Amino acid sequence: MDHDLGIDLDAIYSVIENSDVFIIRFNLIDKRLLVDARTSNNELPIIKLVPKVKSAEERYLYLQRERPSMKLPEQITVFEWPRKIELMRELGVWSRINDRMVSLGGDMLQDTCDKVIAEAVRLERADLLLAIMGGDGYETLWEKDSQEII
Repeated sequence: MDHDLGIDLDAIYSVIENSDVFIIRFNLIDKRLLVDARTSNNELPIIKLVPKVKSAEERYLYLQRERPSMKLPEQITVFEWPRKIELMRELGVWSRINDRMVSLGGDMLQDTCDKVIAEAVRLERADLLLAIMGGDGYETLWEKDSQEII
């Protein structure tokens, strides 16, 4: 475990390399990263940002709707990423996810992976901006007097 970050990278790498289906919950955004590494003759693995759900049953129903020709997985592994999403890149977590998707689905999944991580980072930055500005769901603790701004 990387004690400075509170992240067990070995456990995360094991999930990425061995789980058929896993979900990553992020700290600041409501979306979840769904990675479904299962393949068939006519289906590639999928990686996408998905809405959060209220229960495991709801997630299984979601998977059933998304991939009706695939048998439901025996389990869905879920873990939380407690830091900024960009740190996934810096620590090599994202490259492991990306490499697994490309190895299973070919180069066409590279573009999908690039778009997914870019969107996750964009959503996180937008949420941070809302927090700074006191947007929806946030309250500004210290506000400048409007006369000071002018």
